[in-house]
Amino acid sequence: MPRFVIQEHHARKLHYDFRLEMNGVLKSWAVPKVPPKKALLRRLAIHVEDHDLSYIDFEGEIEEGSYGSGKVRIWDKGTYDIESKKDKKIVFRLHGGKLKGRYTLLKMGWGGDQWILFKTKKPA
Repeated sequence: MPRFVIQEHHARKLHYDFRLEMNGVLKSWAVPKVPPKKALLRRLAIHVEDHDLSYIDFEGEIEEGSYGSGKVRIWDKGTYDIESKKDKKIVFRLHGGKLKGRYTLLKMGWGGDQWILFKTKKPA
């Protein structure tokens, strides 16, 4: 099963790096607030560059002066399965320590790489 990780990242501003193992890389989104544990609570998720798979276990300090400098720790990790994947919508089930259940990433229509991450109330 493919893996996921959520890294708590204390950079200029605290955010959470949400990463899904997909097509040999970690597809990544920066989530400004704690990822949702409750159904229908929505979180902004800004799509960022893909990361190498080796980054899935990274915890530590990114040195000052480097992109993303600050402390990084794993907030949650586990496996997931995709229910459906389209250009602007990904539906998946997380099997993590903190996050479990069915989630959706939905790309917003106003341009850019802004998505919404939310836990769905009931399976379709």
